[in-house]
Amino acid sequence: MNIRAQISMVFHLDKCIGCHTCSIACKNIWTTRRGTEYMWWNNVETKPGVGYPMLYEDQSVYRGGWEMRDGKLSLKLHGRTDALKNIFFNQRLPHIGDYYEPFTFTYRDILNSNQGADQPAARPVSQISGKPIDIQSSGAWDDNLGGSPIYAENDPTLAALTPEERKQLFELERLVFFYLPRICNHCLNPGCVGACPAGAIYKRGEDGIVLVSQDKCRGWRMCVSGCPYKKVYYNWETGKAEKCILCYPRQETQQAPACMHACVGRIRYLGVLLYDADRIEEAASAPDGDLVRVQRDIILSPFDPKIIRQAQADRVHDKIIDAAQRSPVYRYVKEWGLALPHRPDFRTVPMLFYVPSLLPVIGHFENGAYELADSLFSSLENDRLPVKYWALLLAGGNEEIVTEVFRKMIAGRIYKRAESVGDISMSDAEKAVQDAGLTVEQVKDIYQLTSLSLYEQRFVVPPFLREGGIEEVTDPQKHMKEFGAGRINPADRRW
Repeated sequence: MNIRAQISMVFHLDKCIGCHTCSIACKNIWTTRRGTEYMWWNNVETKPGVGYPMLYEDQSVYRGGWEMRDGKLSLKLHGRTDALKNIFFNQRLPHIGDYYEPFTFTYRDILNSNQGADQPAARPVSQISGKPIDIQSSGAWDDNLGGSPIYAENDPTLAALTPEERKQLFELERLVFFYLPRICNHCLNPGCVGACPAGAIYKRGEDGIVLVSQDKCRGWRMCVSGCPYKKVYYNWETGKAEKCILCYPRQETQQAPACMHACVGRIRYLGVLLYDADRIEEAASAPDGDLVRVQRDIILSPFDPKIIRQAQADRVHDKIIDAAQRSPVYRYVKEWGLALPHRPDFRTVPMLFYVPSLLPVIGHFENGAYELADSLFSSLENDRLPVKYWALLLAGGNEEIVTEVFRKMIAGRIYKRAESVGDISMSDAEKAVQDAGLTVEQVKDIYQLTSLSLYEQRFVVPPFLREGGIEEVTDPQKHMKEFGAGRINPADRRW
């Protein structure tokens, strides 16, 4: 057993209002430079939909992530020989049109135009070529169009649904969609790290944050192809790869990442998980239906005395263990089993988890009108977004795991309704809680953390203890004097 700590996140989709405040907060801090205009380290997608970049989930095109090949876990993109052959011509890349071509407007035409009969207008022009362009898409072009035939019907996840399930989904059109905020998952088995020929991408040992060394990066963009979530971007100005850094400079001063701090819906939770690094390959190699279960298994209890002793032996600091015991992520993922990883079938073992959206009202169209279900809390299979869709998105196709999550959420609603409204008997509510595999105390804890939690309960940022890590490799006084957040010296590109 090799115990390590990993900074992890939970996003509660039932609380996301699609305001994009998280995206703007990230954009204003990290990607306002030339060459990063099209980068959205945090983006909010409408699902069902094609996502950003378009159709990034279609790995038959991009070949991101990992796959089981001859009983062995292998990078889907290529082997070593193919990597050498394709190093200067990588064909598995999104086109700039799959993102959008960075653009601005000719504001000078408005400010400096001569007086005349026509109203002056600012035309869009490309920031890359400077030529006029016709804008066709952007980072949130399909916002609120989850039921549209243009975006939703092209969602790659829908390919596995039956015609009846697709009809069930599109019968409701715009009434059924949800928002999916995405940042880098900071995976335990990241495809970007495995694909990089230069070794420029790495996981920090003390917290598991995945970073790109700007000094080592050679701009081959294998990381862009290797990441199945397409959360690594190419800076066309510097010729380097860039990605979400989980605001580690903020975390090193005990602050939450900017996207989480700014979140209006308070959907985001951050904490540390302890896991067994010796079982990462096992977690990534499991059959599709078992991927969630095995990933949960490698997450260890920070309250177990044996785990604590082993963690201390593996040089996990007591302060990290204390943070793991207070982690809201541990409660959602391991203790309550409510949060699920995004597309675990990509086999990267992502450490960003989602609580699926139950939707506020369960019903269907009948005779041109929207009819509520006979029982507002029991029509899980036929009167909402198909469970199979959620299973493909968050559970490797395992519908049973998703159903368990929904039944826990429904049981929580029944209990709180019985408690606050009184139209359901408390005995029936307690039976529903028991049938869902929860206790009344757990339901109350879930409600408190979901609806009433304070800042320090949602974000348990562990002390990064950087001074200890620095002292192992260099003099701390030299580090304090000459170094800082980010790279000071320009990259050496003389090769």
